[in-house]
Amino acid sequence: MPTKRIPHVNTLLILGIVLFLTGAVLPLLAATHAWLVYVRWAGLLGIALSNPRKRSLTGWIFLSMLIGGELGFDRPQFAQHLRVFGDIFLRLIKLIVAPLIFATLVTGIAGHANLRSVGRMGLKSVVYFEIITTLALFIGLGAINLTRAGEGLTDNARVGTAAPSTSSGQAPGHPGGAQAPQPGDRAAQQTEPAASLPGANTLHWDDFLLHVFPENIAKSVADNQILQVAVFAFLFGIALLRVPEVRRAPMLKFCESLSDTMFSLTKLVMRYAPIGVGAALAYTVGHMGTAVLLPLLRLLLTGYGALIAFWLLVFVPVALLARLPLRRLAKTIAEPASIAFATSASEAALPRAMEVMEEFGVPRQIVAFVIPLGYSFNLDGSTLYLSLASVFVAQAAGIHMSWSQQLFMVLTLMLTSKGVAGVPRAVLVVLLATAATFQLPTEPIFLLLGIDALMDMGRTATNVVGNCLASAVIARWEGELRIGSGVPPQTA
Repeated sequence: MPTKRIPHVNTLLILGIVLFLTGAVLPLLAATHAWLVYVRWAGLLGIALSNPRKRSLTGWIFLSMLIGGELGFDRPQFAQHLRVFGDIFLRLIKLIVAPLIFATLVTGIAGHANLRSVGRMGLKSVVYFEIITTLALFIGLGAINLTRAGEGLTDNARVGTAAPSTSSGQAPGHPGGAQAPQPGDRAAQQTEPAASLPGANTLHWDDFLLHVFPENIAKSVADNQILQVAVFAFLFGIALLRVPEVRRAPMLKFCESLSDTMFSLTKLVMRYAPIGVGAALAYTVGHMGTAVLLPLLRLLLTGYGALIAFWLLVFVPVALLARLPLRRLAKTIAEPASIAFATSASEAALPRAMEVMEEFGVPRQIVAFVIPLGYSFNLDGSTLYLSLASVFVAQAAGIHMSWSQQLFMVLTLMLTSKGVAGVPRAVLVVLLATAATFQLPTEPIFLLLGIDALMDMGRTATNVVGNCLASAVIARWEGELRIGSGVPPQTA
């Protein structure tokens, strides 16, 4: 029975892809015909019916992107009314931000009580993590400023605004986009203040430093000032470490429970992601036309180019400076990196990563300390992508960010990017929080969701490789690395 089902499913999937690509490519080669619309929809139907029960969340998101883009292209007027479903998804994500950041940072600090007892190794680890993640942030900034992938959207429309009112600002029935915003449009009103950071021309370092520290944590949460929430969480975590164990344990247990609950809620909200992403893409294509998809391709290429540059300019030199055998190290971490790439979840690769690094020659006590700590403080791929994506959002809305403003954003991401490795696409939470902190528009983030599943594979693999490398570097730094002393790593 299974031998008959699998070929049937594969045939249906392949047939659906062929039909959809045929309907999409033929208009580029010849005149457009109405029947090609039905060919594309038949292809989408075939893809949708190909084993839906076993389709992953990433697969559903890809399918919803195709359906949303097709709906926006074929029925732009109807697609523009689907924006509300994307806004619901945006609100659900914003609901998660503050408690998730607070809980993960507090548990990441107070949960490692041995930071104090380990002393020297703990300090070396944290310093190493901050240096490497900062380099990742700057490489991401450099890549997006070099390619300027988001600027292609500016000529079409102001993506960074809310939906224009139904009475103005649109060209009814026009599939290619909308008219320029009218003076009375909500879109036009929101574009102006978003054109720069708060007080962009007068913001000095002392103003920014003062703004970092909260005066009322409830107000910071209500205003979505996630940087202030992060600072409060860091201070709270350090204070919790200073409390006696008897009194610290209940609060730490509460924060760990809150962290687990918020990650569970994130997974629950992500089940709605296909609807939210599909609706948002349908609105975007219906409102702006298919030209909006080209900058996304440029961003995808920019992202992977930046990750490759990071591997070559940071990982390789660090390994050489630590006198690590590159070929043996590459063979050792290949399996956990492959698991992370396939699952888009760093935690899925954690057990194997710890095992292979012990086989590589890193002592168990260092592996058990550095790698789990790195899952909170050393997310190289995620931090690189966050800096890259944040500037893309500004470019997509036609907002110019000076280098000083981008530097402030990097400082913010150095704090808010910690502790997001547990759930696939959890960086969306940090990205939305960063956009809110710097008054960047949130709507272009929906465009990023269209390629996020593809980017997530590369950045998650980078996270895992970075933590494996960190354990070997710290072991070498401590003089305890014994390459080849353990069980030889398995090779494919």
